[in-house]
Amino acid sequence: MKAEERQKRIGEYLQKAEFASLEELSNHVDASISTVRRDLDELEATGMLRRTHGGARLLNPQSDEFAFSRRDTILLAEKEAIGKACASLIQPGQSVIVDAGSTVYHVAKHLDPQSLQIITNSLPVANLFHSTQQIEVIMTGGVIYPRLGVLVGPLAVAAFSELHADVVIMSGGGITPEGITNSHALLIDIQRAMIRAAGKVIFCLDHTKFGRRSVAHLCDLSEIDIVVTDSAAPANVVSALMNQGIEIIIAPPSDAAETDTNAAREKAQSELALASAAIPPKARPARPAKSSASEAKSISNDSSDNRMGWD
Repeated sequence: MKAEERQKRIGEYLQKAEFASLEELSNHVDASISTVRRDLDELEATGMLRRTHGGARLLNPQSDEFAFSRRDTILLAEKEAIGKACASLIQPGQSVIVDAGSTVYHVAKHLDPQSLQIITNSLPVANLFHSTQQIEVIMTGGVIYPRLGVLVGPLAVAAFSELHADVVIMSGGGITPEGITNSHALLIDIQRAMIRAAGKVIFCLDHTKFGRRSVAHLCDLSEIDIVVTDSAAPANVVSALMNQGIEIIIAPPSDAAETDTNAAREKAQSELALASAAIPPKARPARPAKSSASEAKSISNDSSDNRMGWD
């Protein structure tokens, strides 16, 4: 493939994804990483993109699809309900990894500030606690992506590889009986490092993520302890996940929930009860052992159809 064609494909990919790692782009254009570096240097000179540590990001995105400020307005009532339910699971004094999803941000809003230790790559989460005396906030390294409000790249992955926490609270692009999926190598690598670093794994997923597959496999269900969702989650998918030993917590509707969704949610709950009674639960497979990275010494004392999958 000629340089002109490679650079065109790289530009088109970044218009859709907004940022990408060198490895991701190398696979996309079927070229070596050193070749992709040269292509990125030339594209940066045109003003299209900005080189980052380990990748590149688009300078002038054509939509606000991935912007945190926009994602945080989608399914707001459901996110509030999930946030309250998940926050109630966290105990005083725990260390908690909080990822950069907008749903997880609503969990952070409802955390009881009782000597918690928050580890995050989310700028909105860090800013939320900037004046709170009872919560210690640890930020990872990485490249700041302003629109997304997140630190990404190899430095962020390395930071989580050196840490351990009691709990990780995450989101994803979709969940099926085959596992959790998400998009982008940069996000996948960071989230996998978060899972390895935590003693308990909690996913917060609104009902639109159930039965949906995103681009890349993130983890198997055996690596998950709890899934928190809203009351409109599809009963057939929820029961299938419960049948595999996953603990599902259905958050009651928040005060901000739209009244015209109540009937659909009640129907979903009724179907779930029937489906759960009809299918005997299987024994949950043993959770895979943590890698050596997670055994590190504990820190002291769209409509929601996002490719990023962070809602």
